[in-house]
Amino acid sequence: MGFQRALHESWTVQAVDGDMGAPAPVPAAVPGCVHTDLLAAGLIPDPYLDDNEDGLAWIGRTAWRYETVFDWSPTGHERTDLVCEGLDTVALIELNGARVGETANMHRSYRFDVRNLLREGQNRLRIMFSSPYEYAERLREELGERPGSYAEPYQFIRKMACNFGWDWGPTLVTAGIWRPIGLHAWSGARIAQVRPLVTLGDGAARVDVHVQVEKAGPVEVTATIKGVSGRTVIPEGRSEAVITLEVPEPELWWPRGYGEQALYDLEVTAGEDVWHREIGLREVRLRTEGGAFTLAVNGVDVFVRGVNWIPDDCFPTRVTRDRYGVRLAQACEAGVNLVRVWGGGLYESEDFYDLCDRLGLLVWQDFPFACAAYPEEDPIGGEVEAEAREQVARLSPHPSLVLWCGNNENIEGYADWGWQDSLRGRSWGGGFYLETLPRIVAELDPTRPYWPGSPYSGSMDLPPNDPGHGTMHIWDVWNRRDYTVYRDYRPRMAAEFGFQGPAAYATIRRAISDEPLMPDSRGMLHHQKAIDGNLKLAAGLEPHFPVPETFDDWHYLTQVNQARAIQFGVEHFRALWPDCAGSVVWQLNDCWPVTSWSAVDGDGRKKPLFHALRRAYADRLLTVQPRDGGLAVVAVNDTGRPWRASARAVRHGFDGAALAAQDLALEVPPRAAVTLPLAVSVAAAEDPASELITVELMAHAGPSPEPSAAAGGPPVGRALWFFAPDRDLRLPQPRYDTATERVPEGVRLTVTARTLLRDLAVFPDRLDPDAQVDDQLVTLLPGERAEFLIRTAGLDERALVRAPVLRCVNEVVTR
Repeated sequence: MGFQRALHESWTVQAVDGDMGAPAPVPAAVPGCVHTDLLAAGLIPDPYLDDNEDGLAWIGRTAWRYETVFDWSPTGHERTDLVCEGLDTVALIELNGARVGETANMHRSYRFDVRNLLREGQNRLRIMFSSPYEYAERLREELGERPGSYAEPYQFIRKMACNFGWDWGPTLVTAGIWRPIGLHAWSGARIAQVRPLVTLGDGAARVDVHVQVEKAGPVEVTATIKGVSGRTVIPEGRSEAVITLEVPEPELWWPRGYGEQALYDLEVTAGEDVWHREIGLREVRLRTEGGAFTLAVNGVDVFVRGVNWIPDDCFPTRVTRDRYGVRLAQACEAGVNLVRVWGGGLYESEDFYDLCDRLGLLVWQDFPFACAAYPEEDPIGGEVEAEAREQVARLSPHPSLVLWCGNNENIEGYADWGWQDSLRGRSWGGGFYLETLPRIVAELDPTRPYWPGSPYSGSMDLPPNDPGHGTMHIWDVWNRRDYTVYRDYRPRMAAEFGFQGPAAYATIRRAISDEPLMPDSRGMLHHQKAIDGNLKLAAGLEPHFPVPETFDDWHYLTQVNQARAIQFGVEHFRALWPDCAGSVVWQLNDCWPVTSWSAVDGDGRKKPLFHALRRAYADRLLTVQPRDGGLAVVAVNDTGRPWRASARAVRHGFDGAALAAQDLALEVPPRAAVTLPLAVSVAAAEDPASELITVELMAHAGPSPEPSAAAGGPPVGRALWFFAPDRDLRLPQPRYDTATERVPEGVRLTVTARTLLRDLAVFPDRLDPDAQVDDQLVTLLPGERAEFLIRTAGLDERALVRAPVLRCVNEVVTR
């Protein structure tokens, strides 16, 4: 192991050319970046507030010098390395005035032998970061223009693409020492890389432990897991070995909802150096026969209940393990079993993948290429090769990682977005996705599947976004068409689809100072990055609701519409199982306060979409779907146990009266969906504007009773069907009673319906920015009640039971 010393103290940062926003050195946090250092020094305003972002573009066009002085005494080791786990991005490193090395890739780590450059006593380490724009624009001139979705040169630098802005993110082009940096002194041998590759068979797990060692002479290498050990000697002149360990009758690692997440400590030694990591024993396959796109873990097909993940902050060093833990726990709470790390972002930190291992969240990892044609020539080509080799090896111990994907939407762009005409034969990245990356994955980690891109249909001879093959992205919904069009699609894997909604009110108010606050006020428009985003929000509302008259109505209805759109799509895709093997919603999270497609906003607050997603991703789902000219109930059982239950479908009048009923016997095998046609008496409305269908489980006396609501409340998992859009319904004027009760967690709010209440919601963050509510968008029949637990240190309980805090659709539709 040697001697390790972090170099995180006493750094300064200073602009050295460009617009001299920091004429003198200021203290720098390491790990960190220029923006957060300037913000801490009071030299720039918070880029997340109002339109402050616009005044900070100069930072990405400036060169910066990081510098520190540290004391050093010789340790007696043969080697002392400067280890840079992440430099953002184009850097020249000097130690005591001597050049150490240069870097040009945010996605790589670097190690330099500096033993002969270190001095006993005081040492000066300096890292000069060139302007990312200057580097990328120079390469663009040398290699030729390439088309992309944004007028930014992000495809000409190996850096987080969304740094340059996206349709949900600001343009904040960073520089800095973004991951740990330090000295590592060692002798004899150093374990450079361990790749534990797992296969299963005959009741045992085989772990092929690939070990790469940096060394001077022969060295003994050992590996141990679950009491099973192996050893070998790497002779002089070689640097790699494989130790095969057979683990009998192992406890397997499973995705959440499929079993436990068993982890075993794997220890590897080489001389005196020791490597430890917990790994999981499992196999993953990607089934693609007949156009399918189905992930199978340990031989069991998995319906992907997924979300897309973007960087959780524009400044990644602010995302701590605790913050990752909160966000990934929110994914689990929403019923998610897979997170797709999207290609315009990062290879995430070890904390991210370790938490996914422990939570049972599958990870689909895009290589960082998104929405542009990328040059394949050097220096980009060489950087991609080195980066991919490092990251495939680094992430190989994580059982959560189940899929490598070559890119986001670049194959579609090449095929369908008119790129070929402007490329005029220049490279576009196809060699990366179809040759380089699959070759590296096959060499370094053949236990995991690779897919060239998303969307992609399995062959360059097929349209990349063909719903019958591979992965599909559905963006005509939201951009041009109503969300009910989701039902026109039967994708094998819905890898992206989404619908926008604004952030929570407290998040908006923290970030935007507009008075009055309006959908089109200056700050709101600045925090809406999608092209024609507000127009699309309005177009999405138009088929379903009256035009909102106030900001509060707009805020509520656009959040409701977002939630309904995604619940509609997810339920449709789940009802198509096994033909459709998953839905990956765009998106779980945000990187700043913004109107976007997220379920959790940039301040970590859950939007109504979150609660709709939790219902749509429930282990067991009842949903009403059109089938064969009528209606049917689809019962989806995503558990390992048969689902045997009785259900009742009732056609109600809005006054609550039962107009027709049908009893249903559910016999749903494990991991299956069963369709039960509804009788015409239930499925056909006499008065579509004033009727609805409910489908709910009946009392069950067996050994595995279904969860039920509190007495008088709506049944858990109840399916609803309305025969017309809300704007065409004769919803009653809302009447209800409310009661509040102080409880240890905060306040319990009970709402008892005297009329039908459509999508009842409470927004306590309007009264206490820290308040959280446990549910949203609850529809009540007359006489039913809903209880909301509000976690708060205190708020105005009278205001809690009035608009705009307590809302339902009725009040907007019936004005």
